[in-house]
Amino acid sequence: MTRTAALSAIAVVGAASLASPALAAAPALLAHQAPLVIDNAATAWILTSTALVLLMTLPGLALFYGGMVRKKNIISVIAQSAAAFAIVSVLWFLVGYSLSFGKGPEAVNGLIGGVQAAFLNGVTMETAHSLLPGLPELLFVSFQMTFAIITPALIAGAFAERMKFSASLLFFALWHLIVYAPICHQVWGGGYLGSLGVLDFAGGAVVHVSAGVAGLVCALVLGPRHGFGRDNMAPANLVYSAIGTGLLLVGWIGFNAGSAGAADALAATAAFNTILAAGAAALSWMTVEWFDRKRPTLLGLLSGVVGGLVAITPAAGFVDPKGAFFIGLIAGPACYAGAVWLKHALKYDDSLDAFGVHGIGGIVGALLTGVFATTSVNALSEGATVWKQAIGLGGAIAWSAVGTFVVLMICKFTTGLRVTKDEEVEGLDYTQHGEAIH
Repeated sequence: MTRTAALSAIAVVGAASLASPALAAAPALLAHQAPLVIDNAATAWILTSTALVLLMTLPGLALFYGGMVRKKNIISVIAQSAAAFAIVSVLWFLVGYSLSFGKGPEAVNGLIGGVQAAFLNGVTMETAHSLLPGLPELLFVSFQMTFAIITPALIAGAFAERMKFSASLLFFALWHLIVYAPICHQVWGGGYLGSLGVLDFAGGAVVHVSAGVAGLVCALVLGPRHGFGRDNMAPANLVYSAIGTGLLLVGWIGFNAGSAGAADALAATAAFNTILAAGAAALSWMTVEWFDRKRPTLLGLLSGVVGGLVAITPAAGFVDPKGAFFIGLIAGPACYAGAVWLKHALKYDDSLDAFGVHGIGGIVGALLTGVFATTSVNALSEGATVWKQAIGLGGAIAWSAVGTFVVLMICKFTTGLRVTKDEEVEGLDYTQHGEAIH
């Protein structure tokens, strides 16, 4: 179900408003638009949330990932987050927003939007998206753009320390258009999966599962780093990662509570659920790791926090705090199993556990949304089932897996995918960027 339409507490424009002289003089609206009747409180909150979500990529994710790689690759990983921001922000303006939230030709509207709003054509200071008529459309565009930015940046954790920078640039651009925009439209933009009643409050399938599955495909296609399973590949600076985790935690309030579309009780519930699930997952990850490895690690605690944040994302505005607690409690061990046991058993090199944390956490959270969603929090939880959630996950997983493979093949036969062995051994900071941390 469309997130912003379902959760908005902003009043829909009435017939009297439509008949007003001011609106009669407004330019013709696109198919996805509504006249703007501004809600000042909601606008202030979504402005704040937009800044918070943007903080998640730069510097949040950049530092989180940067601290987890070896010293010779810190700059390269941070550069990938910065590049994802630059590329997707421009593409979102050019055509990404239109493909995600515009109305496409009838034959394909269930799969992807059209190009009517390319270059933000028709988006003015007087228009609103029909999903949130109380917000200026440019603010809706900005808020959704921050979700689009962080999603491909998450994938970089899977191919860290071995992909060419030129390949990552092409990958981010193509993946946004071929994978992210269609999935976003299908779940949130009026497409097929949303029409089936799939619940995704803030991006469990759209962001985390699609990115996690893409990360797994990247890890399998690129193959392991040289020395994987033999050389010491311990994180270079967990202080960076801890700072990045803190920024992600704070930014996630905007991610989840901002998805309520208003400054109201639903946003407050989503904010509390977000914090609670993160804490519960951190504790349950630490507990499992303590038994498994005989000592708790800072990296484990940080990973547990992120796993809990991922898992609560699809459920934040559909469950009560008890549901959020159990989602977090279950997500910790599930993400630990994905990042440690599954990866080692199958011997693939998901460098920074993009699939283990975001893929597994997103899947767990989406399925448990069907278990814990309650109408006492959101009337749109009516009829929620694990089966519907599984259908949504199946669609997102299949689209991301196939689309990612296609994108990688395009990159392989144009830019090439991997740096040479000598470049990888020397480190991507110097060989790709001519820079180094001394």
